[in-house]
Amino acid sequence: MGFRLASIRRASYTGNQASSKVVDVPKGYIAVYIGEKVKRFVIPISYLNQPLFQVLLNQAEEEFGYDHPMGGLTIPCSEDIFLDITSHLHRS
Repeated sequence: MGFRLASIRRASYTGNQASSKVVDVPKGYIAVYIGEKVKRFVIPISYLNQPLFQVLLNQAEEEFGYDHPMGGLTIPCSEDIFLDITSHLHRS
């Protein structure tokens, strides 16, 4: 089942792209890194205040503290779970 969310953008990530990707994040958005394959998503910063998303932020804090080696927020969950949560937030 495939779907596309207008408010979420995904891009592949490699270590060499870290500095160039900063430019790709529009004002009002934040880059996050998700899953075992470390996929990069650009989400609205308004998601950070949502209780569902704060659960993910708490997991990230427990696992990584404030050290995120990718240069952006790394969230330790599967891509499917992340997409389910952000899909729900997008509909709200």
